[in-house]
Amino acid sequence: MPPDAPQRPPARIPTLAEIFTGFLALGLTAFGGALPHARREIVERRKWLDADEFTDLLGLCQFLPGGNVINLSVAVGMRFRGVAGALAGLLGLIVGPTLVVIALGVLYQRTHHDPRVEHLFAGLAAAAAGLLVAMAVKIAWPLRRKPEMALIAVLAFVAIALLRFPLLPTMLVLTPVSILLASKVRR
Repeated sequence: MPPDAPQRPPARIPTLAEIFTGFLALGLTAFGGALPHARREIVERRKWLDADEFTDLLGLCQFLPGGNVINLSVAVGMRFRGVAGALAGLLGLIVGPTLVVIALGVLYQRTHHDPRVEHLFAGLAAAAAGLLVAMAVKIAWPLRRKPEMALIAVLAFVAIALLRFPLLPTMLVLTPVSILLASKVRR
């Protein structure tokens, strides 16, 4: 969404506590990939953003260095409550999972040779792949009304997944092309 386009305000602007607890819950329940859960929480459940706003913001967050969901927590918090909201979103997202990962690391160190633990991790990997596919479909769905942006998404997929081009050069080429296409379509 261009900066001058009107944005649909949320039904109610979330408080700092709601931003913190929303991302805390997300961080504690999003094993195997947080993006599907983030979209569900932010768009469907809490209605802080609509599907198009989420897709646009996620696109920006994916282009920035760092983890996509971490960037998203900062961007959503910043949008609603400024720097304090960005910190609330970031801390909410990372505090719980950090403690869980430390505890699981200690447990894994003691049990990683057990065949049952190996099978557990193989099953978790399959579930994470399914979550990733589901998220890709949900993110791509709003693009059905924007064929020029769908074309960019397809080109990115072909370049990175099929042709194995590196991510950074692909983004450096496709980003200006997508901006140019979006500006021409909006005129």
